[in-house]
Amino acid sequence: MSIIVSPSLLSADFLHLAKDIEMVNESPADWFHLDIMDGVFVPNISYGLPLVSQIKKAARKPLDVHLMIIQPERYVEAFHKAGADILTVHYEACTHLHRTLQQIKSLGMKAGVALNPHTPVHDLDDIIQDIDVVLLMSVNPGFGGQSFIESTLQKVTKLKQLIKETTSSACIEVDGGVNFETGRRLVEAGADALVAGSFVFNSPDPKKNIEGLKNL
Repeated sequence: MSIIVSPSLLSADFLHLAKDIEMVNESPADWFHLDIMDGVFVPNISYGLPLVSQIKKAARKPLDVHLMIIQPERYVEAFHKAGADILTVHYEACTHLHRTLQQIKSLGMKAGVALNPHTPVHDLDDIIQDIDVVLLMSVNPGFGGQSFIESTLQKVTKLKQLIKETTSSACIEVDGGVNFETGRRLVEAGADALVAGSFVFNSPDPKKNIEGLKNL
């Protein structure tokens, strides 16, 4: 099975967003990755619900929405209405994670949990069977274009083992510093999905880079 590729629109050209969305539509990419930042949970602000709704109108692939916000449970229904197909919340931002995952699933979305670089995989031991996607951050969240954190490879291996031991069907997604070299190592470690932002959109040939990631 080929790797899932989810280009991050945070690195797209916002003056010509429709053009970049169409490029992803026509490419072999699987999902659109949307990073929602509130300036509180992470030190940056990206975009919100109105833009997600507009992207949904043009996108012909699922919206993989990553909430880097505090109290994400307050916005689950709103992001569902805006068009999210996968909704990922941060382990570190959820006081009642199980309840939030059930809320996401009750609306028909896939439920994801993101882990910051410092958060150990074993924190998911008791909830892994309720998760559809685990998003491992391989950079500190908040900004694009950062260098890959090497310890992520060990986290992928540990997470793969946990998924096997619990017969969970969770997908392992990795976000941050992904290119052909790091992507290949992540896939070898057990990653199922790769998020790529600047590596795709800052490339002279974005489609070629998407194709390369798909074929790792």
